[in-house]
Amino acid sequence: MKFSVFQLSRSGGRAMNEDRMGYCYTRESGLFVLADGMGGHPEGEVAAQFALDTISALYQKEAKPLVSNPAGFLADAALAAHHRIIRHASQKGMLDTPRTTLVAAVVQGASATWVHCGDSRLYLVRDGQLLLRTRDHSFLEQEQAGLNEFEPVNRNILFTCLGSPARPTLEIAGPFALQQGDRLMLCSDGLWGSLSDAQIVAQLSGQRVSEAVPALVESALVAGGKHSDNVTVLAMEWETPDEFAPTRFGAADSAMDGGFASTLEAGGGFDTADDLDEAMIERSIAEINAAIRRSGVRKT
Repeated sequence: MKFSVFQLSRSGGRAMNEDRMGYCYTRESGLFVLADGMGGHPEGEVAAQFALDTISALYQKEAKPLVSNPAGFLADAALAAHHRIIRHASQKGMLDTPRTTLVAAVVQGASATWVHCGDSRLYLVRDGQLLLRTRDHSFLEQEQAGLNEFEPVNRNILFTCLGSPARPTLEIAGPFALQQGDRLMLCSDGLWGSLSDAQIVAQLSGQRVSEAVPALVESALVAGGKHSDNVTVLAMEWETPDEFAPTRFGAADSAMDGGFASTLEAGGGFDTADDLDEAMIERSIAEINAAIRRSGVRKT
């Protein structure tokens, strides 16, 4: 299989960028992940990084080169990330837990399967039209879908996320067949909070993803003004099937105002390990963070 991908994260008017994003792929499968650490709770950036690190490590163990059950993998991996955040809070004796939204997709066999939790979104665009997008786990979106039975105080409040004391609501969709030129985009609420769906679709479908992503991020920052949220976007354009490069992983860096992407070759014994225990996940996290520190700014 073959696709083009571009990712970018830029800080808005917030003191810290708690967004994280990244992707891994083999010859026949790709994983795309975006997490937005939640303000109002401690260490949102830690929760988002744990989500990326855990899911990517599990993917590198599972994809040989295909993930046998993408929907099951995404559900299990998201729940594993949730439990990792909870353990972190427990080990540190935190009174409140770090929390993050999540959207992640597995693309293989010319189809996409995805999971989301919270209000980070996935958009699927074809021939300039919005085929679908995820529905936020907020009272506002549920109300618009006719699913609310009561009027909440703040309709924008999320009712689920990773790291919350309650078991997270994980919404899984797919597999959805992809066609030549389809655009699959993951984004934080910093994008869709400033731009309408129509604006997003127009910019995403009018250019290559390497041009559309920076344009979308810049438009959202300008629209948001000095109080803009951080804006993070990861977009993929599906192309004709072909063989491509080895597994790699990239992540956004909250310390950079511009886009930051590092790549890490798959390793750490994932291909031969029978079980991916917590020690192996911790080693993977250390390797990923070391690679990020060594890397310069890189366009994917």
